[in-house]
Formats: sequence, structure tokens, C-alpha cells
Amino acid sequence: MDTRIQLAEPAPPDLAPPASPQTGQAVRETLEDYTLRFAPRSYRRWTPMVVATTALGGIAYMADFSIGAGIAMAHGTGNALVAITVAAALIFVTGLPLAYYAARYNIDLDLITRGSGFGYYGSVLTGVIFASFTVIFFALEGAIMAQGLELGFGLPLWLGYAVSTLMVIPLVIYGMKALSKLQVWTTPIWLLLMVGPLLYLVATDPDTVDSFLAYAGTDGEGSLNTASVLLGAGVCLSLIAQIGEQIDYLRFMPPKNRANRRSWWTAMVMAGPGWVVLGAIKQAIGVFLAVYVLSEVGPAAATEPIQQFRGAFDAMMPSWLVVPLAVVLVVISQIKINVTNAYSGSLAWTNSFTRVTGHYPGRMVFVLVNLAFALILMEADMFSFLNGILGFYSNCAIAWVVTVATDIGVNKYLLKLSPHAPEFRRGMLYAVNPVGVTAFTAASGLSIAMYFHAFGDTVQPYSPVAAVVIAAVLTPVMAIATRGRYYLRRSDDGIPVPLLDAEGNPSAVTYDCHVCRQTFERPDLAACPAHDAVVCSLCLSTDKAGDHVLPAAPPAPGSRS
Repeated sequence: MDTRIQLAEPAPPDLAPPASPQTGQAVRETLEDYTLRFAPRSYRRWTPMVVATTALGGIAYMADFSIGAGIAMAHGTGNALVAITVAAALIFVTGLPLAYYAARYNIDLDLITRGSGFGYYGSVLTGVIFASFTVIFFALEGAIMAQGLELGFGLPLWLGYAVSTLMVIPLVIYGMKALSKLQVWTTPIWLLLMVGPLLYLVATDPDTVDSFLAYAGTDGEGSLNTASVLLGAGVCLSLIAQIGEQIDYLRFMPPKNRANRRSWWTAMVMAGPGWVVLGAIKQAIGVFLAVYVLSEVGPAAATEPIQQFRGAFDAMMPSWLVVPLAVVLVVISQIKINVTNAYSGSLAWTNSFTRVTGHYPGRMVFVLVNLAFALILMEADMFSFLNGILGFYSNCAIAWVVTVATDIGVNKYLLKLSPHAPEFRRGMLYAVNPVGVTAFTAASGLSIAMYFHAFGDTVQPYSPVAAVVIAAVLTPVMAIATRGRYYLRRSDDGIPVPLLDAEGNPSAVTYDCHVCRQTFERPDLAACPAHDAVVCSLCLSTDKAGDHVLPAAPPAPGSRS
């Protein structure tokens, strides 16, 4: 069947069926922030640095202070700092290719994952992993805010959990336009409140630095050892999935060209893998502040950011100002990150649900689902067993991110077995690609088994290392074994205009989707096998009968699009 269309010939009116109510809802809700689809050039009007500032605003979370403090309480400052550094280096290396692909091709991490070894339905598994990440960290940040509200206003924790959950709903409804304004305007206040106390303590009481460096942990040992470093790094590596939230902003980067090349690369690196630099600094600050307040509040409360900053502000502020400032810092931080958690989580849940069911329920449905799951975790007091949750979860997150990063860096650029340009459209991809699915399943399964002592206590701390190594090795091995044949179900999408323009950016040529009758840019469309017309990616996803899905036409093994 000839599926190619003529650029100058739109679909005849009688071939365009009326848009269904569901399609109309999908169009209305996704055109604001392009949920589930390519972000078009016509919408991406922000400069690279505005996108970077917005993305970095989302890492204002307080969990880093708790994570760093928790590792130090268990293993001492030396082991904590080495663990933080090791984890940060790995997160940076794996995050770079993912951030580049998102900024260059303007798609989110789920769409990148589809074409980077997982397949159209295979990436549903990792979509759920990422959605779970947003739930866990929303609950963690909500718990931290509730601690602040309890200290500042005497609000019971259970009520504080509810307040911290409900207050983000109005902010997350409007997508990128509202979030960009929120993040840009609140970031300077947040930075001042976070960095000011640390600089004051170091400048006025240098002995705090000596106490910080000498802290040996609650067991009194604290000497550097591999097991402690790896256990601590495993907790830090639970944050590796944060790159997915950074990418939800980076997909709105403008096209890269000669005029903006320097600012484009700077913004991409800063807001992509560069988030972990600030994250690692915050974790180290968490260690410092926990040691500083330890004698006053005890090891359990020392991991709570509200107690850390209350103690720091107490050293430099009038007593009447201490608690209000600490509460303001916690509330600003919680709002900045949890609007991102709710936003990114809703995208991930919606993506997975729409592909599996062929039904688009609306992103706001999954905003509420995400918040409900997070509230349940908060009410279950997840903060009290935080490190256990993060240590387990990190194995899944590491396996996923390392698999995708390896597919981009090795299979695409070195082996040339994976298509160079990312593909995400239904009909163009196989349902499941054994390359990524096998590597991810083996890496996460074996590392989780190690984490739960299935292979003995000696190797248990090495579960994060196992996740990295297995994913990094199996991904190219599977690509070679399958000769890259399961990446593309077909190489021709039936549209004569090239997918990329002369500068390698996604084409801005537009077509009208003959199902929803909306105009979309070239990368978001594929030809319809039944009509001389094109169909957008979301209408393809919701096509339960498959009438608009192109038939299989496998490319030659090893070919690149």
C-alpha cells in the first residue's frame, strides 16, 4: 500500500471524520503543555536560559538535606561525602545524553525511552517507574513541609500532609507557562535563605567545619570503607530519575543554531545533568547542618530540614524571626519541587495509561491520582524509613537510566545499531524491543535481589554497582545479538518532507491531522494508510482499532533514520 502523501494536497474534507469528544478533550488539554507528544517550535518561545532557570527551580527540594544527613548519621561525614561524590559523578554522566536528546529533539524521557531500546509498549514499564519516583519524592517533600507547619503553627502532621498536597493543585493545572513564572520569581529568595545561614556559620564559627569533618556517625566508627560508601551512594542514586523531571522542562528548549549555540549548550548542561552539582552541594550542606544541630535535637530530628535550618537561623537571627524564616524556606522549597513532581508525575501516568488502554482520560485525572498516592505514603510515615525506600528504589531507577543512556551513547553513536534520531510514534516502533527491556529487567531484578540479601550480606552494598554494570553491558550486547532489528517497525513514515531541517533540528513544517483536525509540526505526524492524509501521534495512541496505524515495513538491519 502506498502510504506516502503529497505535501501540497490536504486530505479531502469527506475523508476527515468528526473529532470524537475524547479527541476534543485530548486536544484542549495537551496543546497547553504538549502532554504525550513532541513540543513544537511554535510553542517554544523561551530563551535557553529561561528554560534552564525554570528547570533548576524544580530542584529546590529539601530532600537532599535529609538524604545527606541520613547517610552521615549512619556512616559518618567522610563516607557520606565520598558517597555523594560517587553518586553525583554517575548521575552527571548518565544524564548528559538524555538531556541532550530531550533538548535537541524536544521530547520527554518517556518518548526518548520508547526509541532507545524499549519499544512503544515496552517503555510503559519505565513510565511507571518514573511516575513512582514523583510519588515518592512528592510524599517526602510534603512530609518535610508538614514538619515545618507543625513547628511554626502547631498544625498536626496528618493535617499538614493534606495541606501540602492540596495547595499544589491550582499551581500545576496550567503547565509550563505558569511553572516558568513560579520558578523564576521564587529562586532568588530560595537561594538567599539556603546559602545565607551556611556562610554565616562558617565565617563566624570556623570550629563548626572541624566538627563537621570529624563526625564519625552514630556507631562511632566513621572510617572510610567501601561498604559504607556504596550503601550511601545507593541512597543518593535514587535521585538519578530526577533527570526525567529536568527533561520535562528541557523539551521546551529553542532550536539550536549558530547564534545561540553557546547559550544553548550552557543551558542544556546546567539544567540537565548539571542539576546534580547543586544537589550534591545540598546533600553536603545537609550533613553540615545535621552535625551542627545534633547535640541539641538528637540524631533522629537532625535529619529533618526544618530543624537544621531552625538551628542555623537561631545563630544569626533574633529569636522571634527564626521559626518564621525556617518555615518560609521549607514552604517555598516544597512548592517549587512539588508542582514539578505533580506535573511530571501526571505526564508519566497519562503516557502509560493512554498507550495501554487507547483512552486519554485527561492529565488532571492523573494529577489527582499522583497526589492521592503521595498522601497515602505521607500518612504511612514514610519519612521514618526513608533510606530503606530510596535504597530499594534506586536499583530500578539506575537500571532504567543507565540502559537508555547506554543505548544513546553506545548503540546509536558507536555501534550505529540504534536509529540516530529518536522515534516515538505508534506504527514506527515495535511493541517491545528486547534490547532495553532485557537489560533493564536483568539489571533491576538482580540488583534488587542483592539489595535484599539474596546473595549474602557481603555483596548487599554492591547492588547499585550491579545495576550500573549489568545495564551498561547488556544493552550493547543485546543490540549486537539482535542486530538492531527491533528498533524500527518501519523506516518510512509516509511524509515526503525530511524529519529534520538543515541544522539538524526537528522540522517546523506543519500539517493538519485529519482525525482531530488540529495543526501539528512534522515530527508529531505520520501518514494514514487508509487516506491521503496524516495523523498526529496522540490520535494514533488513542486509535483502538488501529485503522490509522501504518503497516510494518522493517528497515534493513543496522539502518539509521
